[in-house]
Amino acid sequence: MAATLARHFFPRGLYVESAGVRRGARDPFAIAVIEEMGLDMSVHRPHTFEDLEDDYFDLVVTLSPEAHHRALELTRTMAVEVEYWPTPDATATGGSRTQILDAYRSVRDMLATRIRRRFAAA
Repeated sequence: MAATLARHFFPRGLYVESAGVRRGARDPFAIAVIEEMGLDMSVHRPHTFEDLEDDYFDLVVTLSPEAHHRALELTRTMAVEVEYWPTPDATATGGSRTQILDAYRSVRDMLATRIRRRFAAA
């Protein structure tokens, strides 16, 4: 969601890649809440840090403690800034479909706010 939002808010001037600690399947809840904003991430394929074709970044933003530690490990010999944005894990939400979607919306909205604030002056 974060990469899709960043590309949407800053279509020029930001190079954005998305990677996780583990490769997973596309998340239909994430796709649904992004579609609510009129955006499409249905073609997104989750991949890992090791899958990235480019290893030159000015900034790496991590959303979980595990991803943060992995990013620090991978960039320890690089001149790159690594920021940690603590983000709730919406995939851990139980309950009804509505409750799960609300958890994803909350994460989406939090990420949208953080991205706008962080990169508005970039």
